[in-house]
Amino acid sequence: MLLSMQDIGVSFAGNTILEHITASVQEDSRIGLIGANGAGKSTLLNMITGALENEWGEISRKPMLGIGYLRQNSGLEGSNTIRAEMRKVFAEVLDAKQKMDDLQIEMGQCKPDSSEYHKFAAEYDQLLSFFEANDGYVVDVKIQSVLNGMGFAGRDLDTRISTLSGGEKTRLALAKLLLSEPELLILDEPTNHLDFKTLRWLEGHLAEYRGAVIVVSHDRYFLDQTVKEIWEVEFGSMRVFPGNYSKYKLLKAELMARWEKEYEAQQEEIADLEDYVARNLVRATTSKSAKSRVKKLERMERIEKPKEYNREMHLHFSYDRDPVKDVLIAKELSLTVGEADKRKHLFDHLSFQIERGDKVAVIGENGIGKSSLLKALLGRLSFDSGRYRWGDETKIAYFDQENRQLNPDNTVLEELWSRYPGKTETEIRNELGRVLLSGEDVYKKVSVLSGGERAKLAFAVLMAERGNFLMLDEPTNHLDLRSKEILEDALAEFPGTMLFVSHDRYLLRRVPDKIIEIFSDHVEVFPGNYDYYIEKMQAKERAAALAAAQAAPPPAAAPKAGAVSYNRGKEQRAASARIRARIKALEKRMEEIDEEVAQIEARMSGEELGYEELQQLCEQLEALHTEQDTAMEEWLELSES
Repeated sequence: MLLSMQDIGVSFAGNTILEHITASVQEDSRIGLIGANGAGKSTLLNMITGALENEWGEISRKPMLGIGYLRQNSGLEGSNTIRAEMRKVFAEVLDAKQKMDDLQIEMGQCKPDSSEYHKFAAEYDQLLSFFEANDGYVVDVKIQSVLNGMGFAGRDLDTRISTLSGGEKTRLALAKLLLSEPELLILDEPTNHLDFKTLRWLEGHLAEYRGAVIVVSHDRYFLDQTVKEIWEVEFGSMRVFPGNYSKYKLLKAELMARWEKEYEAQQEEIADLEDYVARNLVRATTSKSAKSRVKKLERMERIEKPKEYNREMHLHFSYDRDPVKDVLIAKELSLTVGEADKRKHLFDHLSFQIERGDKVAVIGENGIGKSSLLKALLGRLSFDSGRYRWGDETKIAYFDQENRQLNPDNTVLEELWSRYPGKTETEIRNELGRVLLSGEDVYKKVSVLSGGERAKLAFAVLMAERGNFLMLDEPTNHLDLRSKEILEDALAEFPGTMLFVSHDRYLLRRVPDKIIEIFSDHVEVFPGNYDYYIEKMQAKERAAALAAAQAAPPPAAAPKAGAVSYNRGKEQRAASARIRARIKALEKRMEEIDEEVAQIEARMSGEELGYEELQQLCEQLEALHTEQDTAMEEWLELSES
């Protein structure tokens, strides 16, 4: 065990922040820490790291426990190069290598049988053992591997960190932390600034990480892929749920339903007992039994009324008139943005079509031009070439991820009212109340709102616009987990047409029926959601691996040394035949697994299933994915051999 917390708590300015927290972190724990903004997640992490002393309870840590903590939006600064900053992680190992090189020079200047030579040789052997035990020979390989995974492939490692963007500095800080391999790795919103390729790499890396991991994240898909336990901080305390985020949702719903039922049953029992006491306590014949019920009431352990956050957004998007069938047709679009030396070409040959009722997601690498595409389709940027046409009766409602459509000098009330002056103040305040902007909040300037508050105001504007075509740029940014789910429900229920950009893979799994992936010179269209996209991408990766294995040149023949060495021996030919047979068997099984996975996923999405049956299907899916990964690894090894 790395760390244990027993009934810990802390207060601030006389107000209790957290109390009765009990949990433990094992050597291989994978923990997702969730909770509403301000619930106390950062406070708990600070107590875990020792940055904040707990006032009650006890925290026991493994002696000399190494903790690495990447805080939200923390990044590297300074004049170091990328290479130098990453090599700082291995300072002791690299220092040992330098001393070994110096000792080799010293030994070369001594007689082999001298006492000085033996002294240097003994020190060299000691340093060599340390160097090898800490993988000194592969330091640069490790650095390059992690940097490649974190999106720095092909980057000049002599680039100064001070020239990097904020997002790049954050990714580099995460790369450095991963290289340091602390026993307990704490990551606060690590998925910010990561594209899909980097996210998939990070998920795989954390799955193989030799240590414990605590992740704070609003990325529900990431939590599903990386954690095996959920810690939920709520109302000043914490509950622990086994499993990933999806399993937590099921278990939490079951818990709340059971709690509500038990509470109501006890309330009925209490009411019956109190009624009996009231009617019978003063009667001589029934006084004794009434008093026994009084004692029962006094001894009864009262069940607390279930508490849930009842203040949540209410979103509903609707419109007045349908557009024509062909809502948007785009042909051979090309786009360049920026001016002078900051001019950047984004993409060419972008063609697609959106019909009425389509819900289309746009994905692609960071910087490929997804947001710029939306702005150009709105006429705010000009395409270099190509053409596009909006269908008649199309009314666009646009959500900007930076909410630039909002006037920072307006109050919240003025911002919405100025757009719809024909409505009364009560009507406008009711609309704002639906997104939790009420009371004194409506008199705040837009410029002082938090990211989440600005997003909620933008949703109020979006609902009021009643567009039949929603164009959304990263709509889940700045939203907490519950607000994301409410938005997903509203978008899934929207009967109109939609084009949106998002990195939220849970949203991409739930809402779109088509995904467009943008590359610099072409576009690929996937007629399905994110699960379908991943399935096709994995099939493409397997096909590429198979093609590479088949294209690999045969091993060079051994020099001719008579008839025996001219042909392979009987035993060698038999071994090769067995390998080929095993490869074919693995390929067949991987195809069968793909079919079984598709059948299970179709069943899960097409039927109303009970919790136990759904859990069984999830376990079957997990077992199939594990078997597929194992088969793929064996297939690669055999193909290489």
